Amino acid sequence: MGRLRSVLTTRGRAFLGSGCTLALAGIIFGFRDLTRFGVLLIALPVISAVVVRTRKTRMHIERHTHPERISVGQDAHVTLSFENVSGTTTPIFLAEERLDYVLGDRPRFVVGRIPPGRVRAIDYVVRSHLRGRYRLGPLGVQVQDPFGLANRNALLEGSADLVVLPAVHPLPSSRQRSSGVGSEGEQAHLIALHGEDDVTIREYRDGDDLRRIHWPATARTGDLMVRQEDRPAQRRAIVLLDPRPAAHGGVGAGSSFEWAVTAAASVGAHLYEYGYAVHLVCAETVESARAAETMTTDEMLDVLAVAAMRDDSGEDEILRAGQALASAGGVIVAIAGPSGRDVTSRLASLRQPGTTGLGLVLDARTFGASHAEEAEPHVDALRLAGWRAVPVTSDDDIAGAWALLTAATVGSSR
Repeated sequence: MGRLRSVLTTRGRAFLGSGCTLALAGIIFGFRDLTRFGVLLIALPVISAVVVRTRKTRMHIERHTHPERISVGQDAHVTLSFENVSGTTTPIFLAEERLDYVLGDRPRFVVGRIPPGRVRAIDYVVRSHLRGRYRLGPLGVQVQDPFGLANRNALLEGSADLVVLPAVHPLPSSRQRSSGVGSEGEQAHLIALHGEDDVTIREYRDGDDLRRIHWPATARTGDLMVRQEDRPAQRRAIVLLDPRPAAHGGVGAGSSFEWAVTAAASVGAHLYEYGYAVHLVCAETVESARAAETMTTDEMLDVLAVAAMRDDSGEDEILRAGQALASAGGVIVAIAGPSGRDVTSRLASLRQPGTTGLGLVLDARTFGASHAEEAEPHVDALRLAGWRAVPVTSDDDIAGAWALLTAATVGSSR
């Protein structure tokens, strides 16, 4: 009886209760017609429940998403295709797509009868204001009998993933697009990379031409430094993302970590567009051993779409990966929070003589971290080490912070 009641709708249970009452009253008072009517009311929901539970329909469901990868705030159109692979026509049923809550309300729709071998398609739209990888499905269906007395709920297996990429903000630049490999010597560089940063510097070796000694770098290091004779065919850039929870503040889309991820995506795409070979150093690329690989914009966005804050114990691996890449030269862009003077000192040491270090230091207090450290001392530490660094608050937009950073000079104050 319990299983029967779980299948019956409210109307079906009302029919069953009314039928039992009428049948019992007819028996007690001797009214056969009343008893027959009560039996009919009992039989209808019971028969409906049996039909609903025993009727088997097999369907094949496919999901097609256009586009397959969207940016934050962009619409994705999803097409659900129902193919009837059974030998009988499907009944009319109610379907509800299971979605992650960030994608909005679960779409519900009524699917009409589908003849054997035929396909019916239904479209719906989703949108997310948070980056990430989200699941579409499985599909919950509810089949009812024609009288609405009984229903059966089922969960149809099958799902698809939707990747929501971080937004990419256009960043200002005073440089014309280069043609990539070999063109760097002919085009003007970004303002922040002018002067000595255009020269690759290394230690003096026996036999080097003394005329190639780079005196500013020699004065800074105390060792003889020379200009690299064979410059790399393509400029390198290292974008480093700080994943430490202690370095960030706030929650959701307004957190400092989300600001940092969006900034990393924007800076990486910007540098790649202007001909740089870009390395993304974050917890995800260090774990997958991809930090040493150069990435395209799409590859960086795929990684950053699922980037998450990690425990502070992972900072050593990230800094070591950054050190290994920075030792070969290149522009370093660090997006970090103000947590731990020793970490800031190690970060500052990544910049090699004759190269550029650009630091965006997040003021986590303005993002909601009441116990966070002040950003200014960390900015000053980077500047003393030869970096161009600026503090970032929750009110700053990425394009504005980048413009201020690339226009800044070493040791300047904000």
